[in-house]
Amino acid sequence: MAELTPQDMAAKLLATGFERSGPSAATLSDPIADTPMAVTLDQLRPYDHDPRVTRNPAYAEIKASIRERGLDAPPAITRRPGEAHYIIRNGGNTRLAILRELWSETKEERFFRIACLFRPWPARGEIVALTGHLAENELRGGLTFIERALGIEKAREFYEQESGQALSQSELARRLTADGYPVPQSHISRMNDAVRYLLPAIPTLLYGGLGRHQVDRLAVLRKACERIWERRALGRTVAVDFATLFQDVLTQFDTQPDDFSPQRVQDELVGQMAELLEADYDTLALEINDSESRQRALTSEPAAPTPPAAPVVPAGPPPPVSAPQPPPASSVPRDTTPVAPSAPAATPPASPEAPEDQHGQRDERLQGHIVTPAPTTERLQSIQRMVADQLGDKLPDFEADALRAIPVQAGGLYPISDVWYIEPGLDAPDRLRVHIAQFAREIAGDAAVADHIEASDGGIGFVCVAPAVGQAKALPAFARAVLTLLHVLSAAPPSANGLDRARLADELAALLHGHGGSATRLSDAALVKLFRLLRLARRLLDLEAGVASQDS
Repeated sequence: MAELTPQDMAAKLLATGFERSGPSAATLSDPIADTPMAVTLDQLRPYDHDPRVTRNPAYAEIKASIRERGLDAPPAITRRPGEAHYIIRNGGNTRLAILRELWSETKEERFFRIACLFRPWPARGEIVALTGHLAENELRGGLTFIERALGIEKAREFYEQESGQALSQSELARRLTADGYPVPQSHISRMNDAVRYLLPAIPTLLYGGLGRHQVDRLAVLRKACERIWERRALGRTVAVDFATLFQDVLTQFDTQPDDFSPQRVQDELVGQMAELLEADYDTLALEINDSESRQRALTSEPAAPTPPAAPVVPAGPPPPVSAPQPPPASSVPRDTTPVAPSAPAATPPASPEAPEDQHGQRDERLQGHIVTPAPTTERLQSIQRMVADQLGDKLPDFEADALRAIPVQAGGLYPISDVWYIEPGLDAPDRLRVHIAQFAREIAGDAAVADHIEASDGGIGFVCVAPAVGQAKALPAFARAVLTLLHVLSAAPPSANGLDRARLADELAALLHGHGGSATRLSDAALVKLFRLLRLARRLLDLEAGVASQDS
């Protein structure tokens, strides 16, 4: 190869450079990982599905803090694919509104250009954004009951678009919990009633902050009155239907929450019902009150007896310990009340090390009640506490309840922290059947035969699809014993299949406590679920017996 002359080298250096053959990019694509960036108020928009509709109660305090200190916690932002503006990702719309106000008042650059953390738009973007806003609003000032209800209805819409099918309330509760915003199914039912029946009539009252307990009372009143109306209007020609009557009456009381009285609503509603149905006012009011009482007895949380406080022991010689007195009989129904053992007598500490020894014994006893740990996170527990406080509920505390009822902990789709206690939201036949069927599947899964369990709307909630004689013989003895036990518990009639009920008497001991070898014994987790299944089944049968007696 010939050497380049100075003239050739100069020609190459002066040659025309490379030119772009394709179109130039008008804008840069968004980062694919979390990235700090500075944005202006012109580039940022509030989240358009923000569940908060009313002004944040802490708005003035937040504004004063930002004016003095600046934005200590800039909101996370994101951007939908193809859109020009960024949006708030999971809480921060109040801060954005305050920044706009402060910019218009002061024209200070620090309120116009802010440093944010950009997070890419996820695959399930709308659901992630909405549940994030719901959770953050609970932690930063709370939502009114109706704002929370409308947010959950919007979440249901997104979930149904994602799955392509309608969701039950229990499935919606499960998905919300999986996405970091746990709400019990019973609360979703109340919220649905509020959006459907109350919001069209009393929007001012609901957006003004009407609480869950008053919403609950209106919902119970509506159901009780509707039941009485349907029974008394049967065969009559009435000028108006109950739904229209209820809306017309309720609309008259659309005021501020401080001026609202549920009793006045009931008086007006009963008065108009008595006139339209040509019934005596007092008789109608008595029937409605009786119906309300029955409904509350099934849905309200019973008050547990308060354990006596431990006496303070003086430093001197201990006084003689008197015999424990029997507790007074409680009026709480026995089916939903955890049974608490009597507190041990207090004794003076023997040495400075005694508290540490007692603490160690407590921890050891607590660990002894955990079969399989129920996974959770501090953030999830914080959100659960905030939601419970807003809704007036009490969360079960495993550690605090470890000396009451039958404390235990077992993981699963429905984690168990107390075998005996039944939450108010679970204390309904359809919800009990869902839990019973799931526990039956998990028990059968201990023997790898979960596919033989199917949920049922009748009975105790599940049926055991017994294998044919030939297929049953191919199953291990442990699997046959588990299937036979579940088949008997489902109260199914004996049938010609491969399950021999007569042998269950011989296999039951091995199945429950392992007589004859631990290979034929249920695992500890499956045994806890069996106890829970039996508890729920007994409660289900008691409830249905009570409903049947009321109907008759």
